[in-house]
Amino acid sequence: MPEPRYILITGASSGLGAGLALAYARPGVTLYLSGRNQERLDQVAADCRGLGARVERAVLDVADRAAMEAWIMAADSAQPLDLVIANAGISAGSHKGVEENAEQIRAVFATNVDGVLNTILPVLERMKERQRGQVAIMSSLAGFRGFGESPAYCASKAAERVLGEGLRLRLRPHGVKVSVICPGFVKTPMTERNNFTMPFLMDVRRAAQVIKLGLALDKGRISFPMPLAFAVWLLSFLPVGLSDILLGIRSR
Repeated sequence: MPEPRYILITGASSGLGAGLALAYARPGVTLYLSGRNQERLDQVAADCRGLGARVERAVLDVADRAAMEAWIMAADSAQPLDLVIANAGISAGSHKGVEENAEQIRAVFATNVDGVLNTILPVLERMKERQRGQVAIMSSLAGFRGFGESPAYCASKAAERVLGEGLRLRLRPHGVKVSVICPGFVKTPMTERNNFTMPFLMDVRRAAQVIKLGLALDKGRISFPMPLAFAVWLLSFLPVGLSDILLGIRSR
């Protein structure tokens, strides 16, 4: 399968978004990158240009529906997008003993759920019409089970995962590929705030390569690292009472 040449990535100013931008950057590739931090986004854009890619960057909040639609439509009109990665996301109460408050819960859903919709919906109909294109949604292994430190984050990632899995089935007959990405712990600014042990913590560059390969193979669900993915998958199948006990023991 030929590598995508026209790629749009949200949340590209840091973390996995930046890692993916660098992974795809090469001569002949055009990257459309968005993020909220202009200084960091400019640095990522410069690094990608240094690798030979053409880069267009936009300082945007994915929760801004009108601005996102205008940006994505302009990018797709300039050249049909091959790959759209809805990566932007935030977390709130990821520390033990710290609860997500009402404002944080709404902010998490606005970015993680509405932000995904604002990223993929403008381009899906166009991809259907031309019978090609690929969409990737950045979910998480946290989307397989609610955890007490971050219930809103887990719920938002579950919504993203199920949405992507459903869209994959619906859009496949139209030639549009959809993949859901479910990473475990990746060393990013988001996880640096966590004050608990993160098993199988992975480097951003390695995680980006795993994702890139999974997308090239058109995997429906890209879950990693495998030991943690299996543990979370198994936990999701246990009776709630039993999993509550296990999680309670782990949280002590």
